[in-house]
Amino acid sequence: MSEPAQAKPPTFAAGAIVALVLVGIVAAAGFAVLSAYAPDLRSGQDGRAHALSKSAVGYAGAPILMQGLGASVLVSRTRPTRPSGAVVVLTPEPGLSPDELRNYPKGARTLIVLPKWVAMRDPVRPAFVRKAGVMRDDAAFQEMLKSYAPQTRLSVRKGVTQPTLRGADGAFFGVPGLRLGKIDSLRTIAGEGWVPLLVDEAGNAVLVQSAKTPSIWVLADPDLLNNQGLASRDTARAGALILDTARGDERPILFDVTLNGLERGRGLARLMLEPPWLAATLIAVAAAVLMGLHALARFGQPRRSGRAFALGARALVDNSADLVRMARKEHELAPAYAALTRALVARAAGGHTAEEHWLDDLARRRGATPPAELAAEAETAKTRDDLTAVAKKLYEWRGEMTRERR
Repeated sequence: MSEPAQAKPPTFAAGAIVALVLVGIVAAAGFAVLSAYAPDLRSGQDGRAHALSKSAVGYAGAPILMQGLGASVLVSRTRPTRPSGAVVVLTPEPGLSPDELRNYPKGARTLIVLPKWVAMRDPVRPAFVRKAGVMRDDAAFQEMLKSYAPQTRLSVRKGVTQPTLRGADGAFFGVPGLRLGKIDSLRTIAGEGWVPLLVDEAGNAVLVQSAKTPSIWVLADPDLLNNQGLASRDTARAGALILDTARGDERPILFDVTLNGLERGRGLARLMLEPPWLAATLIAVAAAVLMGLHALARFGQPRRSGRAFALGARALVDNSADLVRMARKEHELAPAYAALTRALVARAAGGHTAEEHWLDDLARRRGATPPAELAAEAETAKTRDDLTAVAKKLYEWRGEMTRERR
């Protein structure tokens, strides 16, 4: 005899399949959470000009400097919904929409620091940049600032100089002369609608105020506040004086980075992962897990549903029974059931249903109830319970008369 063929082992073990499913669920959940909080996970070390950047053109040093001088400082990644009482420092980048800058909720005083340098990220050191030149597109700044002044002109001093700044006539800086460190390509601002606040030796304004909106200040040269400028003690002293004068009566300073694309997310996914909606999310996850376990417990082909209306004699019988049940006429079937039982007993015993005395004699010999007595009890049935009792007695009587094994 040939040996029985061995069963082929399954391609994947059950434990491996369960492990893969669990790993997939955990990975999907982790991806969803990280996607919701992706903006918060950005460190800001991208080499651009904003208050989280530590590159040469960034402004990460300015908040540290002002904190060291005792000011209340916040680097904000959430856009305010209404104007605040703080000094807001905005560092817009080239290409920012004028409407976006105009619609930003302003503070008690808003300092707009214009971008100056065209910089490229250092391929060797990701947080560093390489200087490529000075921005020359005055039309872009004219468009960006048109809400605050009808005309904006920018000028650049050639070479590396060490300028001295002073308060313009009528300005409230009160400094006779403020010598800066070395500044490459000092940039100044002029134009109709701008009031000078700080000027250089030639009277060209470095810091101006909007005549239309006096709470708006514009700093033309960012080297007075960025990291490469604050490396000089003299330049840092000038930058601190600008911020300290702007905050006046000890106002807090808010460095905004939302205009630089680093706004903290407020999407639906984040909303569902924070209280009070976190509880609803956990309940939904638990329900999904339970539904999955229930689906795993089911096995085999689903049972096919039958016809809404059955065919054949069985359907007719069932429908008739349902009609009798709906009419509450079940007890009226007791006499007919008694007659049917009597006929079945007579047929099984080899007699005739018309010979009543023969069944009476057989019942007497076997110690069973006479059929006439059972028929009379069936006639008196009035309720469904009476029918059940009579049917039980007839069933037992049939067994005693025919000696059937039940």
